[in-house]
Amino acid sequence: MIALRHGLWIMLLILNAACSDSKPPPISPLHSDSIILSFGDSLTYGTGAATTQSYPAELSRLLDGVRVINAGVPGELSAQGRARLPELLEQHQPQLVILCHGGNDLLRRQDRNALQDNLRAMLQAIKQQGADAILIGVPQPSLTISVPDFYTAIADEFNIPYLGEILPDVLGDENLKSDPIHPNAAGYRQVGFQAVADVIRQAQ
Repeated sequence: MIALRHGLWIMLLILNAACSDSKPPPISPLHSDSIILSFGDSLTYGTGAATTQSYPAELSRLLDGVRVINAGVPGELSAQGRARLPELLEQHQPQLVILCHGGNDLLRRQDRNALQDNLRAMLQAIKQQGADAILIGVPQPSLTISVPDFYTAIADEFNIPYLGEILPDVLGDENLKSDPIHPNAAGYRQVGFQAVADVIRQAQ
């Protein structure tokens, strides 16, 4: 009995060490000729700030020499994004796609199962094109600014880096937002510099 307990204790220690050493899923290092496609709706477009202050613009300035394409369309639903994405993937051949979508579905109380299917289809298209992906979780309308759990599940399913706290953190700070659902220039800077850029830096 003592030996069995000792063996179980050692196994727990090993599992705990493995979990503590876990790291976010990797993305390939970027190079001077790399292209990043920032794909989404108004949160990607930069509504609430000047065009030059969107998070893709901030990211482009940080990653000097890397082309960052702002492919955000304000008001777009995920089904529309799903239909729009393949042509952009074919046109630009990005190495990395940053997907931030679903906010308008949540605001308009669209079918959440359909939203999940659309997010999966977009990530599958990105994977088939050969690009890496980063998923940004979008908050749902509620008294507490929180992201639906299915964003985490989808990121795990595709084994991609996931940023689930950055938008709740930004939109929970009155100094970082232009209205209840959009950051201001300082908020987009935090998304680009302190969140997305950190994931990219880890790969360099």
